[in-house]
Amino acid sequence: MSLKSKGINAERELVHKFWAAGWACIRVAGSGSSKYPSPDLLAGNARRKLAIECKVTSGTAKYLGKDDVEQVRTFARAFGAEAWIALKIARQWRFMMLEDIRETPAGYAISASLAEQKGLTFEELIQQ
Repeated sequence: MSLKSKGINAERELVHKFWAAGWACIRVAGSGSSKYPSPDLLAGNARRKLAIECKVTSGTAKYLGKDDVEQVRTFARAFGAEAWIALKIARQWRFMMLEDIRETPAGYAISASLAEQKGLTFEELIQQ
């Protein structure tokens, strides 16, 4: 399975999880390929709106480009949503606030230990 297919499947998995939890959620097809900033997912309920950039890794860390983070930040600000990075690492989802990911000279990094320490589970995210 290609990396693109893994990412798309992970996004679809989250769409189903949000709907099962009583939230509305859509996948933004082609996110990252438009001239306008856009997240991978938009999720919300009557109280909250989330703009989510999704990433998947089978390794011990995930590196993100500055553009990935800036796009979700810019969109969320304009839309009035919370900006989140969703990382599927070790087959578990962790949701990171942008302020909690580590900046590197080339972009950003999220290690498995940082995701475990600072990241929220899906259940914690939707109950905030």
